[in-house]
Amino acid sequence: MAVALLSSFGSSMLYGYNLAVVNSPAQYIKDFYNETFVDGYDWTPDEEFLTVLYSLTVSIFAIGGMTGALLVGRLVTRYGRKGTLVRAAGLVFIGGALMGFSRSCRMPTMVIAGRFITGVHSGISLSVVPMYLGEIAPKNLRGFLGLVPSIHICLGVFIAQVLGLGELLGKEEHWPLLLSIVVFPTMIQLMLLPWFPESPRYLLIEKGNVHATIAALKWYRTKGNIQAEVEEMQEEQRSLSSVQTISVKGLLMDRCCFTIERVGRRPLMIGGFLFMGLCCAGITVTVMLQAQLSFMRYISVGCVVGIIAGFCIGPAGVPFLITAELFKQSHRPAAYTVAGCLNWLSNFTIGFLFPFLEITMGPYCYLIFCAICLGVALYTTFVIPETRNKTFMEISQMFAAKNHILEEELISNGHLKMSMMNGYGAMEDEIK
Repeated sequence: MAVALLSSFGSSMLYGYNLAVVNSPAQYIKDFYNETFVDGYDWTPDEEFLTVLYSLTVSIFAIGGMTGALLVGRLVTRYGRKGTLVRAAGLVFIGGALMGFSRSCRMPTMVIAGRFITGVHSGISLSVVPMYLGEIAPKNLRGFLGLVPSIHICLGVFIAQVLGLGELLGKEEHWPLLLSIVVFPTMIQLMLLPWFPESPRYLLIEKGNVHATIAALKWYRTKGNIQAEVEEMQEEQRSLSSVQTISVKGLLMDRCCFTIERVGRRPLMIGGFLFMGLCCAGITVTVMLQAQLSFMRYISVGCVVGIIAGFCIGPAGVPFLITAELFKQSHRPAAYTVAGCLNWLSNFTIGFLFPFLEITMGPYCYLIFCAICLGVALYTTFVIPETRNKTFMEISQMFAAKNHILEEELISNGHLKMSMMNGYGAMEDEIK
């Protein structure tokens, strides 16, 4: 729980904060851009140009997020889950400094660059935090811990709205501080997170360090016997002994390995659909609230608050969590890279298209998102299998059974023949 709160506080919360923080000071940022062009270039830009420049400031965050998502696979393989979070924290300090000093330096490009860099950090952490928590959590607590990052995302949105009030930091002279205040949660995370252990699954399956794995598990499991969990991870390690970490290209293109073609793509389709459904049903709430609040009636405001509350306690954390559960260790980094890119692409698309939908359809644009939510609900009910209280190996075998993969296929592809396991998950048969 300590790791979940700390990693989410310095990463996931910043994602939500950065999504909403540019709403309140929008006019001040446009005025700043206008002043710098007048003073520096003796040219007065028109309102359309300032709107485009401000839109770039907003959307560059999503572009940075997609860039960060593309880096996730390599980073977590090389530095580990915790190591990636610690190293990525440096991006927040760079981005925060650029935005914080942009007004005094009279450079609009510093705001845009700072937004891009913080977007890269969010793109990395948005995938790595759920991966980290999914690997350190006991199987009966994965769902609970998976909610912690999503709650922090919504908390970040709320904090950004509150701090953006005119009575607090929503003033012309304070907007650079409002944008750069993200460095303080990251500072706390950077001081404490390095003292926590790395993911035991990463230490054993990818690094082969048994002693470090046992030490990490003893730290995370202060009570109970860790033998069964160690043996379950060793089982997965043996099953992947002839399989290297899969690249994104391998996950999408390779048609030779059965774990990619017949098992990997089905979970990838599930994860990708949920990520796109998440964006189309949840992240747009922030945009709609900003656009519609001025003329909504109280009941409409209550409905929007209800959507946010339901989103936080329900679907918000599931796509990130289920991506960790549906893939083996060798496929997980690439899967998070693909799913993260879909998440950010959907985020950017909805944020760009919604103003046009609102102009064209007015309040009836909500019906589109209602239909999307219904589609996601039906897909979840009839397609997605239940993973509660199942180990990663049990989930993998469940998908293998659904796709009618035979033991002969396992052997022909150079994999271990897995047979019935005893109570601790140890192998009873060897490779034939």
